[in-house]
Amino acid sequence: MWAAIDLGIIPVRIHYLFIFGALNTECMPGSELFGKEEKKEIDDVLETGILFRYNHEAQRKNIWKARDFENEVKKMTGAKYAHAVSSGSTAVSCALAAAGIGAGDEVIVPPFTYIASVEAVIFSGGIPVFAEIDETLCLSAEGIKKVITPRTKAVMLVHMCGQMASMDSILKVVKEYNLVLIEDAGQAFGSSYQGTSVGLFGKTGCYSFDFFKIATAGEGGVFVTNDEQCYTLADSFSDHGHDHLGANRGMEQHPVLGFNFRISELHAAVGAAQTRKVPQIRSINRQHKQLLMDRLKNVPGVSFADIPDSSGDSATFLNMLLPDTESAGKVVEEFAKQGVTGFNYWYTNMYHFINQWGHLKSLKAAAPLPVHHYPKPQDYNKLHLPKSQEVVGRLISFGIRCTWTESEVSALADKIKTSVKKSVDVKAYA
Repeated sequence: MWAAIDLGIIPVRIHYLFIFGALNTECMPGSELFGKEEKKEIDDVLETGILFRYNHEAQRKNIWKARDFENEVKKMTGAKYAHAVSSGSTAVSCALAAAGIGAGDEVIVPPFTYIASVEAVIFSGGIPVFAEIDETLCLSAEGIKKVITPRTKAVMLVHMCGQMASMDSILKVVKEYNLVLIEDAGQAFGSSYQGTSVGLFGKTGCYSFDFFKIATAGEGGVFVTNDEQCYTLADSFSDHGHDHLGANRGMEQHPVLGFNFRISELHAAVGAAQTRKVPQIRSINRQHKQLLMDRLKNVPGVSFADIPDSSGDSATFLNMLLPDTESAGKVVEEFAKQGVTGFNYWYTNMYHFINQWGHLKSLKAAAPLPVHHYPKPQDYNKLHLPKSQEVVGRLISFGIRCTWTESEVSALADKIKTSVKKSVDVKAYA
């Protein structure tokens, strides 16, 4: 039976853009479902006038939206500790700092990720070392192993496009070489591997709640860990070193240096309401994705990204693989002719694949950084990552929308099928 969802109140502009296909092609279900629940949470904050997440106990009338947000994430993931911050990017920075990653530490990173994962390593003082991904769209154990040096300290594992990495083989390498595992699950909130939420396999992890995720706070992120010491460090690091003990903020101790990565109560209020919707969204996503895959799986030339645990897929993307980069490019061109929208061709995306990161390859920065002074095992302008180039060159991802009807999903599948058949030499793949 096809599931239904209560959309509540959808703001007029968002509804208009959804109908006419003008929303950013990365938009995911969270941005579809603004309604009475989010409004109620925001009104709670506005009635108290306390937009700051700490202190002001008397005025706030026991309204603590950042705490509520954190508790919802803990319920959803099973994390022992969760700490909400201003963005997914600052959550990655917290994850690195709390895991003890800093100046001169080599950190293995993927070439396919939102660039924030790599930026966070650089601004932590670390040295990014790029390794190959595979058809999971994530770092592979083999790729990690090939770039380990005596200076390698950590692996920044990014779970891409709503899916998860091959955790068994990666954890084996991490353990063998005594590396620190940090997980950026910014695009994979709601995903799991063999019953464990992504983000909780490593020492520290994080999620993004920006406007384009399965749940959104507008801007926001959450750091997670099962390690109490890491949580305490992240809690202080994200707020100028405050230890958050006592009732007088100006007299709190500062056990470590930190910076301002605080989330506001308004953003946290939206994040809490949105997080409660994720199980329902994920259930519908999975139905939509499965229907698309069923309709496309027998189309010559079409295959899909590997999902190590399909039962744990958040299903925010249909990740379709074409036979080669040339075929994928032709399909993208045909999509334009057919009026197909809502997809990403990451190979040419300016912020998600290394081919367009000229500023990073040349380390163009506003001011000198540690990475300019420490030795680097790679020349970023001469990276040899053939597997990653091949996989991302073949990949086209469609954002799954939980507000689709079954007929809309079927119509999209038909348009994809038509575009592929017009673009790919099907005889070669029949």
